Amino acid sequence: MKPPTAECRDYAVLLVAYGTPNRLEDVEPYLLDVRGGRPTSPALVAELTHRYAAIGGHSPLLERTREQASALATSLGGEIPVYVGMRHWHPYIGDVLAEIRAAGHRRLVAVPLAPHYSRLSIGAYRRKIDEARDGVALGMVSAWFDHPRFLDAVAEKIEGGLRRFEFDARDQVPIIFTAHSLPHRILADGDPYPGQLAASIAGVLRRVGNRPARLAYQSAGRSDEPWLGPDAAEVLAELAAARAPNVLLCPIGFVSDHLEVLYDVDIEYQALARRLGIRLERTESLNSSPLLIEALADLVRATAQATEWP
Repeated sequence: MKPPTAECRDYAVLLVAYGTPNRLEDVEPYLLDVRGGRPTSPALVAELTHRYAAIGGHSPLLERTREQASALATSLGGEIPVYVGMRHWHPYIGDVLAEIRAAGHRRLVAVPLAPHYSRLSIGAYRRKIDEARDGVALGMVSAWFDHPRFLDAVAEKIEGGLRRFEFDARDQVPIIFTAHSLPHRILADGDPYPGQLAASIAGVLRRVGNRPARLAYQSAGRSDEPWLGPDAAEVLAELAAARAPNVLLCPIGFVSDHLEVLYDVDIEYQALARRLGIRLERTESLNSSPLLIEALADLVRATAQATEWP
């Protein structure tokens, strides 16, 4: 059968993200889900509960994702339903797929709200979807790290961030691009994650002009195995040692406000920067940036058009 034309409308869209507890009381069961049923130490539960409390009691990830879904539905003309599913908390991907089937949809375009592919992240979303789609035909977006509108959206936020610095200093402000760290073992499997991050950064720098820039990782997991580095804290210390007075941090691996941005960057890294004597600014999260929504709409249309639906 030929792939559908650009006018094909008989499919639904599923935006998938990691998930986050909605209340402080949900932190422990959320961690149980993340850890595949393995118990979590009381100390780790207490620490994560403290972090959520410090950003207002919960992460806004679900709200921001629903806002993105609403904006995407509008961009697609209001005729294609856009659902939201989470990997590790409500609304779970499996539950949302049951809702999609009950609504009569038999074709689905799934878009992970993470631009860079790793088998540990995007691959895990795909497995969750495959476990639950039960005959629903799938077109899956695996990576969109080099989509021009995504790169434009990040560049726009960088330009806004640089405007917070004095005019004469802007050209010299180094940028730390950050993404979620993953276990170092992914490199042995040829995982494309670091290379895709580097490609995104190069694409953004072509838009904002070459300037000092580094890729760093943040929010590494609590395990004994090595994780990808350097950590952004190490890079901040290096820049302080080099007497850089100003730094702009761009969390390029994340597209929404959530714990890793609002706590790890806005609280922990800001406190470190003050101790180091550095002025640290962060780019605004993309959230429902019109440029990001353009990128998502284009990805959905292109995937639907290229998919050989049964």
